[in-house]
Amino acid sequence: MDQQRPRAYIGGKIFTADDSNPYADSMIVENGIITWIGKEEVMPAGNYERIVLNGRRVLPGFVDAHMHPVILASFSQMISCLPPKVHSIAELIEEIKKVRAEQGPDQWIQGWGYDEGKFLEKRSPNRYDLDQGCSDAPVAIMRTCAHIRCVNSKALEMAGITKDTPDPEGGCIDRDENGEPTGILRENAKYLINDILPETTRETEISQLVELSRILASQGVTAVTDMGLLDNSDGYLLYSEAAKRGFAQRVGVYYMWDFFKDDPTFTIPAERFQRDQQVRVAGLKLIGDGSVSGRTAWMNEPYLGSDDNCGLPVCTDEEIDSAIRFCQKNHCQLSIHSMGGRAIDRIVDRVYREENWLGGDVPYLRVEHVTEPSDSAIAKAAEKGFGFATQPIFPYCEIESYLTNLGPELTKKTYPVKKLLENGVRVCFSTDAPATSWAEPSDPFPCIKGGVSRYAYDGTDFGQDQRVDIETAIRLYTAKSANMAGFSGIGQLKKNYHADFIILSDDILAIPENQIDKVHVEQTYISGQLKYERKSAL
Repeated sequence: MDQQRPRAYIGGKIFTADDSNPYADSMIVENGIITWIGKEEVMPAGNYERIVLNGRRVLPGFVDAHMHPVILASFSQMISCLPPKVHSIAELIEEIKKVRAEQGPDQWIQGWGYDEGKFLEKRSPNRYDLDQGCSDAPVAIMRTCAHIRCVNSKALEMAGITKDTPDPEGGCIDRDENGEPTGILRENAKYLINDILPETTRETEISQLVELSRILASQGVTAVTDMGLLDNSDGYLLYSEAAKRGFAQRVGVYYMWDFFKDDPTFTIPAERFQRDQQVRVAGLKLIGDGSVSGRTAWMNEPYLGSDDNCGLPVCTDEEIDSAIRFCQKNHCQLSIHSMGGRAIDRIVDRVYREENWLGGDVPYLRVEHVTEPSDSAIAKAAEKGFGFATQPIFPYCEIESYLTNLGPELTKKTYPVKKLLENGVRVCFSTDAPATSWAEPSDPFPCIKGGVSRYAYDGTDFGQDQRVDIETAIRLYTAKSANMAGFSGIGQLKKNYHADFIILSDDILAIPENQIDKVHVEQTYISGQLKYERKSAL
C-alpha cells in the first residue's frame, strides 16, 4: 500500500553502503523509494511524516546472495542435529526414537544439520546408528553442508542400494570392509534415494516460505537468492505464488542445471530475467565439487591424514560447456559451486576463454564458496570481473571440521577475503543457509563477525591477516551482494533506490567485534513498509 505522504526518518546514524555518500542522519521515503538522503540541516522542506530515530544505527537491508530458502523452510520441520539440541550421535538416536514413537512405521524420519566435528563421537553417523533409533521406518539425515546424506538400513533397502550398486558419476557410496554400504551417501550418491522420499505438497512449500519470510525479516534480510532446488520443479513459479501470499523479500532464482541439462525443451521466458521485479530469474547453478567439512571439496593437496584423497569433481566438462552455451543464449548468469582449488581453477580457466555474455555491471560468472583460490584464479577473476560469493561463516562455525581436514595453517589461508579485495576481485558475503552448521543458519551477524574477527565461535584463529573492517563487511553483505546476484535498486541507501533498510539495537560500527553476533534487528523495512518490529523496538 502506498504511503499517505512522504516519511522523513531523522536523527539516526545511517550507514548507506554508498561509497559516494557513506554517512547520513536522515532520509526521505516516498512510495517505497528513497527520494533524498543526507544531513538533516539541509533536508528539503516538505509535508513529511517525521520518524525520529533517536540516534539508532541504520543499515541497508542484508542481501543474502547464496542460500536455499525452500530447503531451509522445509528443514524447519525436521530433526535439527545441531547444538544446543543435539551434541552427539547418542542424542541423535534419542531424537529419532522420539519421532518414531509419534508416527507410524511407514512414515519417513528426516533430519538435517549434523556435523561430525561437533559430535562427541567425532565421526559421522551410519546406518547402524540410525537403525538404533528406528529400524522399521526409513530414516534420512542430511549433513550440514547438504552434500552428504546418511540413511538407515530400511531406506537403503527401499532404494535398492546394495554392495553391488555402483557409485554414480560424481558421487560415492561409503562402504565397510566387506563392501556393504554404510548408509553414508556422498555428493551425487545422495540422489539415489530421491525417488522414494516423501513428496512435499506445493501448498506446504508455499506456507513454509511465507513463515520463513518472517524469520528472515527478523534477521534484517530483505533480499535472497535461491541457489537451486533439489529437483526439477520451477522455483520462479513457487516464489511468485509465495509472494502473493506474503513472502516479502526480493528473490533471485537459479535453476540447478543437473535437473534440466538433458531436457531439450527447457527454456526460461525472457520476462523472468527483468531485474526490477520482486521475483526474477538470475541464471543457472552447477555443482563443481563437494565440501571441505565433508572431505569432498576438490582441493589442491590431499586432506589431512590422507595420501591421495583430494576430494572429487562432481560435474563433467560437457556439463560445464552446455551450461555456458545455455547462459550465453539466454543472457543469464552462470553460477558454479567450487570450494577446492582444483575446482576453482577448472571453472575460472574455462570461462576465462569466453567474452562477457551479459555485457553489463553484473558478473557473468559467479564462483561459489571459493575456499582456496590460486593466485592464477584470483588474477583471472579480477581481469574478467568474475564474482566470488564466499561465506566466512563456514570456518567460524565449522572450525572443528576444518582443523581436522585441513590443519590449522591451511585453515588460516581459507576464504582469503582481504587478499581478494586487494587484488580487485568482486566479492560478497552470504550464508549458504541451511548448509551451515549453526542453529540459526540464515543469521547474518555471526557471518559478519567471522569476516571481521577471523576467530571461530570457539576462539580459534582462522587467519588474522584476512580480516576486513566492519564497514567493508557490511558492504559485502549489502551493496556487493546485491550486485553479485544481479539485483537492481537495492543494497544501498541512496536516491532512487528502494527503501530497504534495518534499524539495529546497537551501533554495529562502534561496538567491540566480539559483540557483533549479539546485535538485534529492531525494525526491518522493505520498500518503505515495516515488515518486522522487535517488541523492544522504537
